[in-house]
Amino acid sequence: MSTHIEAKKGDIAETVLLPGDPMRAKWIAETFFENPKLYNNVRGMLGYTGTYKGKRVSVQGTGMGIPSCLIYCHELINDYGVKDLIRVGSAGSYQKDVKIRDIVLAMSASSNSGINNSRFINSDYAPTANFNLFMKAASYAKTNNIAIKAGNVLSSDEFYEDNFESYKKWAEFGVLCVEMETAGLYTIAAKHNVNALTILTISDSLVSKTSLSAEDRESTFNTMIEIALSTLP
Repeated sequence: MSTHIEAKKGDIAETVLLPGDPMRAKWIAETFFENPKLYNNVRGMLGYTGTYKGKRVSVQGTGMGIPSCLIYCHELINDYGVKDLIRVGSAGSYQKDVKIRDIVLAMSASSNSGINNSRFINSDYAPTANFNLFMKAASYAKTNNIAIKAGNVLSSDEFYEDNFESYKKWAEFGVLCVEMETAGLYTIAAKHNVNALTILTISDSLVSKTSLSAEDRESTFNTMIEIALSTLP
């Protein structure tokens, strides 16, 4: 057991999908995994291990935001030997051509978080996706005629900002969308020499002021999870 995960050694696969919502972790396990087994229920942050097309895989809820995500990533890497961490989440679009239901592969992650300030004083670190995982996901999407966008995303510490128009500055510099975890995920993966990738589904648009219904989210998220599972070694 680690501090926040009650699994035993060997209970967690080397590849783990990371949704923020623990109930989405449950849905992923029950929808896509063969013989899913619950290995964690500490603080209600559900984690499951099963197989997908004969390959062992786990899914672990991380909560919202970089600090919560890093707790689970740190323990998965250091206590359970996880090698591939794949975030699967939702995001809000910053660009006119990044529309509701679009899938975004995060090549890199800008951030308004202070998470790296203490490490890289007076310097900027660029959290970046693992190339091999990125190419596997992009190749699967191309082969299966799934349209994707790829580029820089923003990992924000704020869900409700005081200045609703502040996204326009990020958009001006080509940032595709906003979410809350990727910059932390890519940084800790680099630190520990493991692999990380974020795959996002656009659920809201700050440009068009539209959002997905609950029904649409479920059917669209299926595609994102299939792409994530295509990266299994």
